[in-house]
Formats: sequence, C-alpha cells, structure tokens
Amino acid sequence: MENLNEKKWYEGLKASSNSEIIDVRTPDEFDDGYIEGARLLNIQDSSKFMAELEKLEKDKDYFVYCRSGRRSEMACQIMEKAGIKNAYNLQGGILDWTGNLKK
Repeated sequence: MENLNEKKWYEGLKASSNSEIIDVRTPDEFDDGYIEGARLLNIQDSSKFMAELEKLEKDKDYFVYCRSGRRSEMACQIMEKAGIKNAYNLQGGILDWTGNLKK
C-alpha cells in the first residue's frame, strides 16, 4: 500500500497496463462526480465491500480514492490484508483532484 500525491497516482495509473480505479465513497458521493473509469466499492457498506474485495484480481494495480483520502487509505490497508499487493491511495482524495470529474 502506498500513499501517492495526485501527480504520482495519475502517472502510476497511466503507466500500468493492468489497473483499475476504485472509488470507496458512498453512492450519493459517487453521483456527485467521480474520476472517469472508477468502480464504486462503498467501504461504509462493510459486508458488501468485503464480498466485492474478494472478487478482485490479486495481481492488478488498484488506484483507490475517496473524498479526503482517509477511507481510501483504510481500504488500501484492507486490500493488502486480503492479498492485493498493489493498492495506491490518492492522498487528499477527490477534494484535491484537479482533473475532470464525470457525473
């Protein structure tokens, strides 16, 4: 698990040929705007989050974010314990994101 600033997070995402963006916010937050290509895995719905986590490929690179970076950091730690080696947290979350958002 690594905490990365926006530039390093985005560069890592673009450099990876086997990556996925994970948004761990709530559905309402997601509907307000999300990073293009993101998949919603609401960490606050813990049983569903854990069930979906078990389905993820262990060898992929996961670029994870939330609103401020706290929930996504926790998600990355949980992912690591679940056997996912490459989980990257967006420091500052979507609040510090300077790129475009989809709605």
